Amino acid sequence: MTQTSTATRLAPHPDRLFPADPGARQVARTVYDSVKDAPILSPHGHVDAAVIAADQPFSDPASLLITPDHYVLRLLHANGVDLAALGRADLSGTSPVPPGRAIWRNLADHWDDFLGTPVRYWFETELHDVFGLTEQPSGANADAQYDHIAGLLASPAFRPRALFDTFGIEVLATTDGPADDLTAHAQLAADPAFTGRVVPTFRADAVFDPSRSDWRPVVASIGQAAGIDTGTHAGLLAALRARRQYFIEHGATATDTGVLDAGSAPLSATERERIHAAALRGDVSTADATAYRHDMLYRWAEMSVEDGLVMQLHPGIIRNHHAPTLERFGPDTGHDLPAVGSFTTPLRPLLESFGTAPGFHLVLFTVDETVFSREIGPLAGFYPAVYAGAPWWFIDTPAAIGRYRSAITDSASFTKTSGFIDDTRAYCSIPARHDMARRADAAYLASLVVTHEISEEDAVRTAGRIVSDIPRATFKL
Repeated sequence: MTQTSTATRLAPHPDRLFPADPGARQVARTVYDSVKDAPILSPHGHVDAAVIAADQPFSDPASLLITPDHYVLRLLHANGVDLAALGRADLSGTSPVPPGRAIWRNLADHWDDFLGTPVRYWFETELHDVFGLTEQPSGANADAQYDHIAGLLASPAFRPRALFDTFGIEVLATTDGPADDLTAHAQLAADPAFTGRVVPTFRADAVFDPSRSDWRPVVASIGQAAGIDTGTHAGLLAALRARRQYFIEHGATATDTGVLDAGSAPLSATERERIHAAALRGDVSTADATAYRHDMLYRWAEMSVEDGLVMQLHPGIIRNHHAPTLERFGPDTGHDLPAVGSFTTPLRPLLESFGTAPGFHLVLFTVDETVFSREIGPLAGFYPAVYAGAPWWFIDTPAAIGRYRSAITDSASFTKTSGFIDDTRAYCSIPARHDMARRADAAYLASLVVTHEISEEDAVRTAGRIVSDIPRATFKL
């Protein structure tokens, strides 16, 4: 795109995120250069497999780059932009969805509100490297940039499958509901023209908490999909086992679970059935709902030991913190907020039973980075089953990646980690996010080289393992 004399130049620095010290910076360059073009393994994300299966052109820049990305939505909303103005469907029916051009103008007008955030970092890399922009977005160039990107999206080179290849994605994991039929995954697996690998991930959060308003319909849908009566707790467990097997047959290697806390105390079969029956009647108590949820986490690990699916655990998030926004715009609109994390005591029942079980992998994620050195690192440093998940959500930042490496490596080494997790719905941000992680890891490894803790050869080899061997082993890819 043509640069104007009044625009701020968009040109990501080749040494971004590298150390200031010249010697360490040169080592970081060497380490980064060894992995910068390595294939992308994305074992946890939220891109819809149907988008890749259909391979239709993306409709417009805003619906691709802004509306589905809650990282972007939350910061624009925090700076006074209504979610209705950003393309989120207004469930109240009071605000029509604006045209994509108007949504893009909101981003351009608030571009400086992202300064210093990882979102700005991702966007700059994405806009420059993927779409060839050479100016920072602004009110003056918003329309021209929108037209430029829209023109590219209309070309065959920017269809989903072509971008899959351009981005160098080898494996992309999606997130799928327990009753999903996985049609798109089956289509991709059967299509000889598609050489990539897109695998489903089994996510059944609603079944853990019988106090949720959607618990009963989700439980019923699982039973219907499995052909098993879920009117009893034993029936629900049987249906879940059947559905997990269905996912495995369609390429799944992992489950993912988001719960408020990591409590895992098991209940007796009698207690499970009592609470399940009460929940079906709609009169479950708060205490019983919590006990049921903790037991379900224990049962989830039990199932993973049986069927081999990697168990990802994302506790410590207060979902949908602002009820009026949830009612008006639905979930995943930027107001999932952190709670204090804890793992060592809550997970003890689960780990005493399964922490040394052969083949069981439990990947622990947190948004409370104080638990990396205090709990997750030490747990991963003893239990063969435990892996330290990458910084996620609010700590998915260059600085936090460095703190994560420092906190985890002392206790658990590099091999008991997950590899980078992009956790994104924003398809075109995937290469930018992985590049950020590779640069941040190169900087950390360089810091160990210049203090003579490891050799440069060790650093290069470890960087390669972080982007390839480690995620393949952790997620059984």
